[in-house]
Amino acid sequence: MIKFDQVTKSFGKTTALKQISLEIHKGEFVSLVGQSGAGKSTLISLIIGEEKPDSGRILIDDIDVAHIRRSDIPYLRRKIGVVFQDIKLLPNRTAFENVAFAMEASGETNSIIKKEVPKILELVNLEDRSDAFPNEMSGGEKQRIAIARALVHKPVLLLADEPTGNLDSINAWEIIQLLLKINKNGTTVILATHAKDLVNSVKKRVVTIEKGEIVLDQAKGKYVL
Repeated sequence: MIKFDQVTKSFGKTTALKQISLEIHKGEFVSLVGQSGAGKSTLISLIIGEEKPDSGRILIDDIDVAHIRRSDIPYLRRKIGVVFQDIKLLPNRTAFENVAFAMEASGETNSIIKKEVPKILELVNLEDRSDAFPNEMSGGEKQRIAIARALVHKPVLLLADEPTGNLDSINAWEIIQLLLKINKNGTTVILATHAKDLVNSVKKRVVTIEKGEIVLDQAKGKYVL
C-alpha cells in the first residue's frame, strides 16, 4: 500500500531522512518510533504530500506522491486521515459540528452529514457527547473527536502523529485502543510515537528510526532505543 524507495529529505544542511526504504501493507498497524527529531514527522509529511523528497520514490496505492500535481493532493488526502498531537478543534462548535465541518468542507450534502456523523461519533464512543463544546470535554474526548474528524472520508490509511502526547496514561491507552479498533475494521494505521509503554502493549509491527535512518523493523516488536 505504501512504498518508500530510497527516499532522502533534507532541510538546509540537516538530513531528516536518509535513503529510507520501507513497505507498509494494507491493513497493517505500524508503530513508527524514535526520539524527537529522528524523522518520524518528516516521514508523515511526505506521505500526505506536504513535503517533497529530494530523491527517491513514495508510492501510495501506486500513486507517486513525489511527482503528484498540487491539484491532485486533495484527492490523495481523501484517502488519508491524519491526527496530530495539536488537536485544533473549532472552539465555538460542538462535537457534532466539528466532525460535520470536515464533511461540509468537502461538499457533502446535509442529509449525508446528518446520517453519517452520528455513526462516526458512535465509532469513537462519543455519541452521548455530540452537543458538547471543546471546553466541556476532557483531553481524551477532544482527541477522539479529532480522530472522528479524520475518519469522515472513510480513509484507507490513518496517520496518527504523537496523538497521546498531551494525555495522561489512562486517556492515552483509550486512544490506542480506539486506533486498534479502527485498524481491526480494515484501515491501515501508522502511529508515530515515543510512548514506550504503549508501543510495547500493542504488540504490532514496530519500525524504529534513528537520525533519519531505519535501524530496526520488527514484525511484533517493542520500543528499543
